[in-house]
Amino acid sequence: MARSKRPHNCRHRPASDGISMILATDQNADGHPLSAKAGSFLAMRSAVMTRWEREVRARVEGANDLLTPALTNMLPAFYDNIAEALSPGHPRRDGTSNTNAAAVHGGERARMTPFGPEQIIHEYQILRECIAAEAAATVELTAVDWAVIDRSLNHAMREAVREFAAIQDDLRRKVAAALSHDMRTPLAVVANGAQLIQIAPDMDMARRAATKIESSALRLGEMMGELLDALTGNAGDAMMLELSRFDIRDLVREVCAGYAHASSTLVESTSESVIGHWSRNAMRRALENLVNNAATYGDGQGVGLSAKAAHGRVLLSVRNTGNPIGKDRLGSLFEQSSREGGSHAKGGWGIGLPFVKQVAESHGGSVAVDSSQETGTTFLIDVPIDCRPFAGPATT
Repeated sequence: MARSKRPHNCRHRPASDGISMILATDQNADGHPLSAKAGSFLAMRSAVMTRWEREVRARVEGANDLLTPALTNMLPAFYDNIAEALSPGHPRRDGTSNTNAAAVHGGERARMTPFGPEQIIHEYQILRECIAAEAAATVELTAVDWAVIDRSLNHAMREAVREFAAIQDDLRRKVAAALSHDMRTPLAVVANGAQLIQIAPDMDMARRAATKIESSALRLGEMMGELLDALTGNAGDAMMLELSRFDIRDLVREVCAGYAHASSTLVESTSESVIGHWSRNAMRRALENLVNNAATYGDGQGVGLSAKAAHGRVLLSVRNTGNPIGKDRLGSLFEQSSREGGSHAKGGWGIGLPFVKQVAESHGGSVAVDSSQETGTTFLIDVPIDCRPFAGPATT
């Protein structure tokens, strides 16, 4: 494994002010600064997202019942990507280039909201309206700029809806498998019991058959309840989480410090103080998995680990430079089948990534990846600051 020649220490850099601080994917670290116009566009993100949330709650069915972190989801990161695409010469062509964030957004909509495809499309349309409204008094966007914005929104809508449909199809397959397998036995008991009642020579035998039918019917009812819970809850398996309140900056520094003694790869941390409720052990393991991958598959020039808050969520990013992950692998990177093989130079990014996805989703969040030759590879864990209303089975 290629290792950095620099001293094996851990460097903590204070979170900087200004434009570079709020970029969700930290992709400006390698000499791709934003233009003045893109900076102005980025500066109005908070106003755009505030207006967007208000409009979506008023106009999109089911949105008003969602807490803010679940509603905003990956959209702040997507907005930042559009800002990069507005900078002439930046390698990001539009807001969906080199990232699966839009697909992740659609997946979370399928897992955690009552939205359908129509609501997903509507929320992106409202985002365009809000950008136009805020830009009218803030930044002059040309026809070329709007072409980038519209292309970003259109691509994001397609990717989000496609992933939403894929998750729904997968859920239907799981439901069909459960119906065909788990319910087969009690249905057989009901059928056999009914036949026994028809030929029962006495009332005692008929009562025993009726008791079995009743028991199996109750069991079927419980199974239907479990299936309904699966349909209305997370599509993935939730982890048991031991939740506690802590500062995510302390955890980032703890993970970073662990590599000061165990590896010659320089791991730098840039973190805000963000106090919230998460599973410390699960989040630590997820970050360690991502840092290990970044050190293993990067080019030895160090790993960047950061945490920052945005609209009720904490964004944890792990970044490295080196060969990018192939576009054909982005969609399946976090699946168990991605563990073996793959087109990456060192044999595949799959080890540990299914676990990272499970941790993020069990906290009511998501994980995304952004990878290109020009900007390196960034893994982004995006979870609510207070995950208690969103997490799976948990203890506090």
